[in-house]
Amino acid sequence: MKILFLGDVVGVSGCSKLINNLFEEISKKKIDFVIVNGENAASQGVGLTKEICNDFFNCGVNVITTGNHVWDQKEIMEFIDKEERLLRPKNLFEPAPGKGFQIYNTKQGIKIGVLNLMGNVFMKKCDDVFEISKKFINEYKLKEDFDLLVVDFHGEITSEKNAIGHYFDGKATLVVGTHTHIPTNDARILKAGTAYQTDAGMCGDYDSVIGMNKENSINRFLKKNSLKHFPASGEATLCGVIVKCDVETGLATDIKSYVYGGQLNNI
Repeated sequence: MKILFLGDVVGVSGCSKLINNLFEEISKKKIDFVIVNGENAASQGVGLTKEICNDFFNCGVNVITTGNHVWDQKEIMEFIDKEERLLRPKNLFEPAPGKGFQIYNTKQGIKIGVLNLMGNVFMKKCDDVFEISKKFINEYKLKEDFDLLVVDFHGEITSEKNAIGHYFDGKATLVVGTHTHIPTNDARILKAGTAYQTDAGMCGDYDSVIGMNKENSINRFLKKNSLKHFPASGEATLCGVIVKCDVETGLATDIKSYVYGGQLNNI
């Protein structure tokens, strides 16, 4: 079984690239299940809307994860309670709308758990991610409660992401980082069989500053006249990972970085 995980979709450019190309890529790469982080997908580059979620589902996305911008478009707070395919970080302060973990049944009868977590370092305040992870591991077991488990760790720093990867090693199929929008060159299978990459990158225009207009971003750093951040509008690149999964063990047999179109070289 093959899972495609795509990093943060940014603005109109990222949405358009995903919506116009995902079906073909699913067929070409023989993908069985698609997870996308959509927390920057709105036209402003923060949050997402009901319409965007439905566009993603209609083009082949099975699950949408999020992060610190999940509530930036207020309409999503009501929608997330009704839509089980949309997740928010599990360690947001409770009570919060929606869920941070869900099990999905595929057409092949395979149960895939998806866990959305958010880091604590340099991020919005939320519950201790390692304590929440410990409770989760004590409550849920790979090959008992689900056949496969994917963990989206939405975090700022690489060490925190590394630590979560090792903490879930052997207990998850894939642990992949999101949030920093730059794909890391460290896709690998950890010692106990979990696929890992520190950051999946973004689905957005890379002729930018992490998806935002580069001239405006530079002016903000120079403390010159500038506008509120807004997304770059050039052709987007889709970035993420493709993982081959052994349904018998629940672990990964292969992981490769996925890069399609735009400023970055195709692979």
